[in-house]
Amino acid sequence: MALRLGAIVDALGGELHGDRDLGIERLAPLQNARSDALSFLSHPKYRKELAASLAGCVIVSPAMREAAAARGAFIVTDDPYLYFARLTQLWKRAHARPETVRIHPSAVVDPGAFVDPTARIGALCVVERGARIGAGTILKSRVTVGEDCHLGARCLLHPGVVIGADGFGLAPHAGTWVKIEQLGAVRIGDDVEIGANTCIDRGALEDTVIEDGVKLDNLIQIGHNVRIGKHTAMAGCVGVAGSAVIGAHCTVGGGAIVLGHLTLADGVHISAATVVTRSILKPGQYTGVFPIDDNAAWEKNAATLKQLHSLRDRLKALEKKDIAG
Repeated sequence: MALRLGAIVDALGGELHGDRDLGIERLAPLQNARSDALSFLSHPKYRKELAASLAGCVIVSPAMREAAAARGAFIVTDDPYLYFARLTQLWKRAHARPETVRIHPSAVVDPGAFVDPTARIGALCVVERGARIGAGTILKSRVTVGEDCHLGARCLLHPGVVIGADGFGLAPHAGTWVKIEQLGAVRIGDDVEIGANTCIDRGALEDTVIEDGVKLDNLIQIGHNVRIGKHTAMAGCVGVAGSAVIGAHCTVGGGAIVLGHLTLADGVHISAATVVTRSILKPGQYTGVFPIDDNAAWEKNAATLKQLHSLRDRLKALEKKDIAG
């Protein structure tokens, strides 16, 4: 079903330069768009792609108005990327398939669980005793919500998510391990999205807490008793060890690791593949990635790094000798 440009700007705003009746059949990137597509330009460095694009209409910032006018129809908005995000939501609503049953016949919901009448439970999901699923929340297929775990309103959990498995708690004894029962749960706020096959462990004594607006990508591990502040976002394959506290409005790049019992202040941004080994109490961007190199050069640099401590001691000794002399 096509959406007309006029209907799009009526719903989302923006300044349209072009035919309101032009029908849009698809959304597409600049380089692949055809005359029936709507695309967007989020950064001036893609200006060449804009000039060459065959898109029927392009979303641009005020700074790109003249460049867009030279090629055809366009919509001007202060933040093209945000406009495009809202456009995808509009598009999905307009093309939504009819809703099926609220709780899939293959789902298992314990009689002692509470599922809000507006929530939707997908195929092969399990909602255990004492769990609570809030209003408008959607569980895609094969999601597990463990005992006494609570999900707020309008959450979206993608396939394979596990909420409330036991945290990794073990006490050493005579060369063996004794299990520490995980007696807490998981509390998730409103408007949280959790990607496929991500796991959030229940707390040992108190709850693991995910606050409002948090966005987690696929294949993330959140350990027991972790607390993640409002509107923090984490990319795929991040691991957060037990009892770490991560502030609000943080970002953690893909494959990064946060060690246990550390604190990250509000507004901390961790680069991909970084290993966070100490608490960070000041907002900012932090990176701890050893640059990639050919293997021979990397081995030499690694060998040099191993000598830094002894070189430092030798330098201090020389400095003391100079001062004394």
